[in-house]
Amino acid sequence: MAPDSVSQLDCILRPKSVAVIGASTSPDKLGHEILKNILDGGFKGTVYPINPKADAILDLPCHGNVKDLQEPPDLAVLIIPARFVPQAVQDCGETGVKGAVIITGGFSEAGPEGEELQNQTAELARKYGVRLIGPNCQGVNNPHHPICASWPLLTYRGKVAVISQSGTVGAAMMDWFSEEKLGVSSFVSMGNRADVDEADLIDYFNQDDNTEVIAAYIEGIKRADRFVEVMDRLQKPLVVLKSGRTPKGKIAAESHTKALAGADAIYDSLFERHNVCRAYTIEEFYDYAKATAYLKPPKGNKILFITTSGGAAILATDQAEQEGIDAAPLPAKVAEAITPLIPAHAIKANPIDLTGDATAKMFGEVIRETRDHFDTLGVIFGDPVEGASEVVTPGANELVIFLGGADVERRERELMHLKGIPVFPTPERGVKALAQVLDRSTLAPPEKPTLTLDAAGRQLPPHEALSLIAEQGLNCTPFGLADSPSRASEIAQQQGFPVALKISSPDIVHKSDAGGVVLNLDTPEAVEKGYGQVIDRVRKGFPQATIDGVLVNKMAPPGQEVIIGMNRDPQFGPIILFGLGGVLVEIFRDVALRHLPLSREDALDMIQEIKGYQILAGYRGQPVVNLQPLADCLLTIAQLAQKYPKIVEIDLNPVFAYPEGILVADARIILEEDN
Repeated sequence: MAPDSVSQLDCILRPKSVAVIGASTSPDKLGHEILKNILDGGFKGTVYPINPKADAILDLPCHGNVKDLQEPPDLAVLIIPARFVPQAVQDCGETGVKGAVIITGGFSEAGPEGEELQNQTAELARKYGVRLIGPNCQGVNNPHHPICASWPLLTYRGKVAVISQSGTVGAAMMDWFSEEKLGVSSFVSMGNRADVDEADLIDYFNQDDNTEVIAAYIEGIKRADRFVEVMDRLQKPLVVLKSGRTPKGKIAAESHTKALAGADAIYDSLFERHNVCRAYTIEEFYDYAKATAYLKPPKGNKILFITTSGGAAILATDQAEQEGIDAAPLPAKVAEAITPLIPAHAIKANPIDLTGDATAKMFGEVIRETRDHFDTLGVIFGDPVEGASEVVTPGANELVIFLGGADVERRERELMHLKGIPVFPTPERGVKALAQVLDRSTLAPPEKPTLTLDAAGRQLPPHEALSLIAEQGLNCTPFGLADSPSRASEIAQQQGFPVALKISSPDIVHKSDAGGVVLNLDTPEAVEKGYGQVIDRVRKGFPQATIDGVLVNKMAPPGQEVIIGMNRDPQFGPIILFGLGGVLVEIFRDVALRHLPLSREDALDMIQEIKGYQILAGYRGQPVVNLQPLADCLLTIAQLAQKYPKIVEIDLNPVFAYPEGILVADARIILEEDN
């Protein structure tokens, strides 16, 4: 992209003039509704309806083609059949139009013919320097400018920019922000992203004065390198709802807009690295964006609940504990201070239950008395509380929850929102939203997905894999390849007993599952017998497999087993993996992931963030593992991945970790098929 690519989008989100290509005289048609929304939304520039079959629409004179206009508009909104779009974009480009929003569907999401139309459209846009939103999108809306080239008409101005690959998901967010009188700074429905994508828009809103928080619904990232580049310079909070998390959801996402959805664990790691707030539902998407925009980040994680509803407060306390927020006990001096302010039968603890006798005045007095003793006050208005909006303060350390208040609740909530105070409808939603604006280091770590998928490709013979690992300076257990029982016995005697025998075949990835592993052989006779058993089992179970021989490995001394690996993702490149080894990684799926570049600090953080770290740290008298050699191994694998781009997977499992160092006992390396 050109250096001024961000300012280029002003022609779409801050246009001085707009042409609506496909404007309709029929109120039932989208071409009429969008034209009307542009006018009714208060657009201050010139609007040109383009329709060769009409003289005027909504009292504006029609034009047959954008080329007929005396001055080129900044923006063209296209609502015409897909087959006519390439020519219309060419007409726009030749006229000097700099931006276009293509509402029309029927492009890449509709099949090969539509994909060809989309490619033609994008190529023409590039040729003439026209920036495109869409196709197959719900348009754009910037209430601050204002320009509503979308539907429905929403005009409330707010702080959150909503970016969405789904028009419906984005419109729902717009509707909720509008209904609650909070508004948005902008809305962009990306559609198929033939040109402008999520990276462009995040970059744009990162520099937009009216935007304080960016909320993006994505099904996949179009340009991984560009996205990471934008993340590196992101200054504003970013909330992301990423769909396609499950295998079937991934397929559904890729069929929606033909975008690669990617492995979810990789996105999770990427978002964590760049402090992106991740939502998992549309409700969370809205709540987290609202909280990030309107809640002042607390200094710590101690919360006091003040409520009229004991049940709601218990739910809030449960959620706080689950999120790692500390519902700390009420200090005795605070309990003493509030005693004259509340009913005698009220509960002076955390939560403070004011009971159904509470008034707004009572809430206000208790809030003032307790504010300085907690990082956040969870103010729960249960049932109707008249005047609630008068006792809460914008920008204060208050999490406001209002439920069960019927018409009073709706009225008071609107008054709070007009003051810029976010209100949440349930204790769980409010507390979860608060957790997103807290410093994560004060909270318990969230549950994370893991990545243990095998890469497709050709397996390097096991002895070659171990040789390559040893060449990098990593300590490996002694090994040798045998092509007969007697040779296996000879190698074993040279290494010293006990030894393990492992089948060496490029066609067998999981040697244990194939019966291709025998452990703890301690005599020459046992080795010769074991050689025959391994060969016989594998030939019986996998008659088509190529067998190179049997790998003879000296058994490693007992130690803690870990896995260290690399999986080369097609979008994000090498992903480094660490976890407990052996079968534990498959059972518990307890691993840490990192993108490159990998620093020593990153490597040590990976080791310490897995749930099983306590095993390495000397749990219940176990030897304490030296972390530095493990970090060295992770860094070596990262370097190996960079040095050999044809390697798509590395799996060192098990690696035995000791107080004094490590030993690599087995290695699997997968190469690209064409290597």
